[in-house]
Amino acid sequence: MPKGLPGALAVTALLALYVWQIAGRGIAMARTGEPVLIAIGLAVLIIPLLVIGLIVREYRLAATVQIMADTLFAEGDLPVDDLPRSPGGRIDRSAADEAFEPRRAAVEAAPEDWRAWYHLAFAYDAAGDRRRAREALRKAAALSRSARRRPTRSP
Repeated sequence: MPKGLPGALAVTALLALYVWQIAGRGIAMARTGEPVLIAIGLAVLIIPLLVIGLIVREYRLAATVQIMADTLFAEGDLPVDDLPRSPGGRIDRSAADEAFEPRRAAVEAAPEDWRAWYHLAFAYDAAGDRRRAREALRKAAALSRSARRRPTRSP
């Protein structure tokens, strides 16, 4: 079992309880018959739908990232965290910046290669740019899912 899965499942269970409570309140408001409360109740029901959508999105991303990691591991191309660190454990910024450039160039050379985007995501993460790391990982996941859906052609 992946190390983070129990925590993710626990948080998901707590969110499920939250969604259940919010949905119950929204339904109760909608059942009152009062036009204002009906409108508020229906608006409140949007919150659980958004939460469920976001949870599904994150689990889908996690599953795709695991598939990509398994593929890269089998190919011997999984990113290695070998950057120098300070005594406190922080990655040396100049080393991270230096390691980033080849990854950026690889994406520019092959923008449709999910492997290049996957490596770029980890380079962004090492450089401390979590937002761009997540964007690059989402791009890698989308390209990977697209590549798996395409039929392979025989020569």
